[in-house]
Parts: sequence; C-alpha cells; structure tokens
Amino acid sequence: MHITVTGQQIDITSALRDYVVDKVGRIQRHFDQAVTADVVLHMEKKRFSAEANVRGRGTLIHALAEGAEGEDMYAMIDLLADKLDRQVLRHKEKAIEQHRPG
Repeated sequence: MHITVTGQQIDITSALRDYVVDKVGRIQRHFDQAVTADVVLHMEKKRFSAEANVRGRGTLIHALAEGAEGEDMYAMIDLLADKLDRQVLRHKEKAIEQHRPG
C-alpha cells in the first residue's frame, strides 16, 4: 500500500511520517484491496486534526479526526487510525454479507 503524508500549516518530520505509516498501514490487515492512502495533517491555532482517504478497488473510505486544544498530533493520528479500522471492518462485513446466500 502506498501512503502519502502531507501537512497543512505543520512541518512533517520523519518521526511523524513513520508514526503515520505505522498506524495507517495496519488497516491492510483487514483490507487487502487497499491501494493508496492519502493522509493530511492540519494545524489551526493550536488545534490539530488528521484526515485520510483510503482508496481500494472501487472503494473510497474517508475519515476525519479533530481534537481539542490540549491534544497533540499523535493523539489525532491514533484516533484517525481507530476510525479507519472501524470503517474498514464495517465495509468488509458488508461485502461478506452481500455474498452469503440468503
């Protein structure tokens, strides 16, 4: 899976990039069809947010994690990874249910 990490109003360090690749890359355990993941990290007035689009064959999964002023970027990445994981599992369950005989 190809993961692109970009930042708006924030510098992306190698440690931050590695953390995102590690956390977002774990969704590949459940979603074999994932081809690319675009992660955008935002910072506005000491408020952090993380946004991701995961593209697979015929599928687009979008997740957004926003936090309060006291939370850091690593917490937003954890929250984003959890949201993506839940959405991927839900998508996988729907696909399995559609192929099961009635």
